[in-house]
Amino acid sequence: MSASPQDRILTVPNLLSLLRLAGVPLFLWLLIGPDGQGRGLDGWAVLVLAVGGFTDWLDGKLARVLGQFSRVGAVLDPAVDRLYILAALIALGIRDVVPWWAVGALVARDVVLAVCVVALRRRGYGPFVVTYLGKSATFLLLYAFPLLLLGQGDGVPAAVALPLGLAFAVWGTALYLYSGVLYLAQFVLALRIRLSA
Repeated sequence: MSASPQDRILTVPNLLSLLRLAGVPLFLWLLIGPDGQGRGLDGWAVLVLAVGGFTDWLDGKLARVLGQFSRVGAVLDPAVDRLYILAALIALGIRDVVPWWAVGALVARDVVLAVCVVALRRRGYGPFVVTYLGKSATFLLLYAFPLLLLGQGDGVPAAVALPLGLAFAVWGTALYLYSGVLYLAQFVLALRIRLSA
């Protein structure tokens, strides 16, 4: 008996997501730096992030064009996005670019939602459906990080990049937390429906 198309694991989009996943530890290492003291190789880190962003767009496009949607991809793609954000937040916190309270708030959002997903799965539900708002928040944060790094330098590029990076970071953080509240509302609604059934 052949597997359902939704159960496929080896698809082109999933392979691209695995490539992005492999880039996460490299991205973190480049941001923190080979010496571990927060003196990173920022240009290379931004390149890894750019490749990750491009392959994130490409895997979604190919999934639609090739009809290669899968349950693994539905979980893997947003999980890799979260890992890039986590890696960037940790590195930028270590380098004192982002305050630790902001790191804590964004990480707490993901931890709470991860617990919710586990609870939903135990009740027979799938993961949260990724919303446009959630994707937009991730997009803003992933643009904020390289701009914040560039803003740590000297000269005109840094003077332009820092306010742009801060704007992306503030909007991205607000949308990220707000989308977390919306996902949490989905969780509560799913539990209520299950209890009333």
